[in-house]
Amino acid sequence: MTEIDTHVIADRPPSDAFRYLADFSTCEQWDPAVYRADKLSAGRPAVGSEFRVIVSLGARRKTLRYRIDAIQPGRRIELVGRGAGIKTFETFTVSAEDGGRRSRIDYQGRFSLRGPLARAKPILAPAIRRMVSRAARGLAAALAVDTRTPRQGWLSYAADRAILPGEALYTDRGYFAMPDRSHSEFMDGKRVVVTGATGGIGRAIAAEYARLGAHVTLVGRDADRLEAAAEHVRGFAGAAPDAVDVVEVDLTSIAATRRAAATIAEDAPRLDVLVNNAGALFNEYGVSDDGIERTVAVNLVAPFVLTESLIGPLQAAGGRVINMASGGMYAVGLDIDALSPLPANYGGLKAYARAKRALVALTAHWARRYGDQGLQFNAMHPGWVDTPGVARSLPRFHFVMRPVLRDTRMGADTAVWLGAARAAAGLNGAFVFDRRPRPTALVPGTRVKPSQAQNLYGWLRNTTGLTPHGLG
Repeated sequence: MTEIDTHVIADRPPSDAFRYLADFSTCEQWDPAVYRADKLSAGRPAVGSEFRVIVSLGARRKTLRYRIDAIQPGRRIELVGRGAGIKTFETFTVSAEDGGRRSRIDYQGRFSLRGPLARAKPILAPAIRRMVSRAARGLAAALAVDTRTPRQGWLSYAADRAILPGEALYTDRGYFAMPDRSHSEFMDGKRVVVTGATGGIGRAIAAEYARLGAHVTLVGRDADRLEAAAEHVRGFAGAAPDAVDVVEVDLTSIAATRRAAATIAEDAPRLDVLVNNAGALFNEYGVSDDGIERTVAVNLVAPFVLTESLIGPLQAAGGRVINMASGGMYAVGLDIDALSPLPANYGGLKAYARAKRALVALTAHWARRYGDQGLQFNAMHPGWVDTPGVARSLPRFHFVMRPVLRDTRMGADTAVWLGAARAAAGLNGAFVFDRRPRPTALVPGTRVKPSQAQNLYGWLRNTTGLTPHGLG
């Protein structure tokens, strides 16, 4: 049996450290050896809660199933992990340092190897010790709150400019290359609205915000799927029933979106975060009941109507608006006339790219228009994510790229960080990918001037009938 004892000092109060650590699925955020971790038991961590952890051991991956054997709230957690050829007994004990301003986290690990792993013990034992050491440092780093505004490094800037190397970072490899993947800045008392939250990236965003303690409103068009998503989010986060609610709306309808905004504003007069995540790519031409091409209606007009209608609650909280974009927008410039295509020249991918380009331009305009009022606006790229929408709309791309596509939690990461992290506060107006600002134009002729974005804003006002920042 290999025995390891170590400790770290974290710059957070013991209550924060224990809260973050007790949901052991967060280990994927701070342990470099963990590829994926899932909480298998719904609700708050308790005796009997189980977690599935996939660990990288050299070139191989091992799946361990952890169970909480004992828990002393705020103080101590004992876990037993089992997998093929390995059994672990691990204990984390949290105590106060510096009068409670910091935490000491003591770790005790007992690792029992069987079969082929036991025969490889002379090699594996030192490797396990190195893994534990890196994990301990990662835990301390994950609990540290970095308030510095991130900047894009020259390597990623060069990769973006070269286009193909930049696209390679859209895969899961790019996600794992991030120096920080933690979410430990809690959001107790804050209100968050997420559209397109019945599945995929939107549901993952909502779940992580709820785990951080925010009250989350899920927005979608299907009542049954909304309730199922709300139940999932509550179970994932261990949230109270009334901490997650739903608003049913067809976002292709301007009137329905305005009514949904009024409902949200009445329930949340202070709104901290609005995530305009809902999106769709239609391979066939069609128009909404308002006569707007469907791609534009969902991906551009709906975020415009919802955001403008909720400016009041957002101003009251000094809120943040996060708009989900796509790397496809890099291929096109802003063409307002093309937002009203004719059936004969319609193409689903091009329409989607144009709508997302317009959304990114609108985001920058909002940042200039409302930034001095304490609001923050960001557009973001989630990377290439394995979602049902991608499989349905881009089947060939999905088939070829699936082994390296990000899962939905990887795609949700930047959206959660933009809404929760203090370090993101200095990025108003930035287009963000993997927690770093990125250029919005890589192809000649695609850069959008402020005057063009102003014209787009006027076009959207005329199209929707909204007066500035209001319900009209």
